[in-house]
Amino acid sequence: MADPLLSVRDLRTYFDTDDGTVRAVDGVSFDVEPGETVCLVGESGSGKTVACESITQLVPTPPGRIAGGEVIFDGEDLTELSGSELRAYRGGRVGHVFQNPQGALDPVYTVGEQLVEAIRLHRDVPKAAARERAADLLDRVGIGDVEERIDDYPHQFSGGMKQRVVVAMALACDPDLLVADEPTTALDVTIQAQVLRLLDDLQDERGMALLFVTHDLGVVAEIADRVVVMYAGKVMETGDVYQVFENPSHPYTRALLECLPGRGDVETIGGTLPDPTDPPDGCRFHPRCPHAVPECETGDQPGFRDVGDGHDAACVLYDADHETPAATEADDD
Repeated sequence: MADPLLSVRDLRTYFDTDDGTVRAVDGVSFDVEPGETVCLVGESGSGKTVACESITQLVPTPPGRIAGGEVIFDGEDLTELSGSELRAYRGGRVGHVFQNPQGALDPVYTVGEQLVEAIRLHRDVPKAAARERAADLLDRVGIGDVEERIDDYPHQFSGGMKQRVVVAMALACDPDLLVADEPTTALDVTIQAQVLRLLDDLQDERGMALLFVTHDLGVVAEIADRVVVMYAGKVMETGDVYQVFENPSHPYTRALLECLPGRGDVETIGGTLPDPTDPPDGCRFHPRCPHAVPECETGDQPGFRDVGDGHDAACVLYDADHETPAATEADDD
């Protein structure tokens, strides 16, 4: 079997603050195969964005630092590369779409100038050829009247159009992996659907992999091949999207799904995320978990249990042969 395009192993990204060390990402592992869509999900503050920014070391240093682990991209450990070496990957083979398009665009340059700069940073082409490429990209992402709009400034675009421009910039050099950090959060449902359809079309055309960050499980159900559920800097559950939705095996995943309309009472999860400078022992979800037992409260985060066909959950509430989740039994009593 071929190696994954991206393999993150025991990644730890910490922030040193006056209040202590924030362990934003604390031993996270996951893979992304070529052409695959993997969704990182979880509440705000779970570490999803930091995990993605750590791939090409976009985390501001200081106060942030990668404290350990590996980020293997196409056989190369990106954590061992210098800043100049990483530039070949950032915006080149790995494209990023950030959740705030306004913050990703410079207000004093036209969108065309910014696209041309992104292209020429990674490709040795004349400015005229880069501008032609920029116009093609804007047309492909659905910006009409390209010949006029290429010379417009960001403030002349709507929120949805700005997001399309940011997608065009991320695609400027035909990346093998597109990292999209909640790219539809600030958009209305109509524009959100258009952006998701655009990403799906572009992925089919280019065969690129997509790492998509969101807390919207409805979006996950629509686009994901596999799901990685994060909580307080740790991975709680991973699996095929159908496995995770039909058989959520970690109490945290179950609680998230209970918040979906039609799945439960549409209530929030009780309690709050733990203090990232002083997380609890054992499973980090245990203070909020209705199924916690004494074994959940001590030691390190529980190891993964195989709950069937590549579906794993980091939970002690499984019997010895990992077939019957005690959480499910508790719900049925």
